[in-house]
Amino acid sequence: MTRLSIRRYPRTTATAAVALLLIAGLAAAKGKGILFPTFSQPSKGDFKKPAAEIGKKVAADEPWSVTTVTSSIMGQPVEGKPISVVGEIIDLSCYLQVGKHGDKHRDCGQKCARNGQPIGLLTEDGAVYMLIDEEHDPRRDGDTEFRKQAIDNMAYVVRVHGTYTDVDGQKAIYVTGTAKKTAKK
Repeated sequence: MTRLSIRRYPRTTATAAVALLLIAGLAAAKGKGILFPTFSQPSKGDFKKPAAEIGKKVAADEPWSVTTVTSSIMGQPVEGKPISVVGEIIDLSCYLQVGKHGDKHRDCGQKCARNGQPIGLLTEDGAVYMLIDEEHDPRRDGDTEFRKQAIDNMAYVVRVHGTYTDVDGQKAIYVTGTAKKTAKK
């Protein structure tokens, strides 16, 4: 086995040591939290005073709508819990891929969401939730307002009400009360 001598390779060893320190420092600095927190701030609202509310509060004894229960396998949807969370509406694809959020990313986020990219909620501590319409049949049939509400509130800090699930680490909030009011026939 050959021993590496600092005297023989002083620059290489020093460069490697600096690189390791930088990598360790970046890893320690990243920790938990919002990716690139200084990139851009939300356009409206803050974590203490959200700009809007999306969805309706969910009753603890009925976390899922009738259409969700009816469409589930043997009437048993996955466990869901009522939740209300404050966070920034984000384009999930750009945030998870390149860390973009906030006012500088509002226009791009709106375009991505209009074209079907997933929508998320970014909390103050850096937790990320996928946001999905709760009402199964209206969601499937395109009869909900959630996507429009999310696009209108992209890069805003809002309070979201819905049903929370965590399936193998995939955290989602199914936003309730966004089914369009249809005219009676």
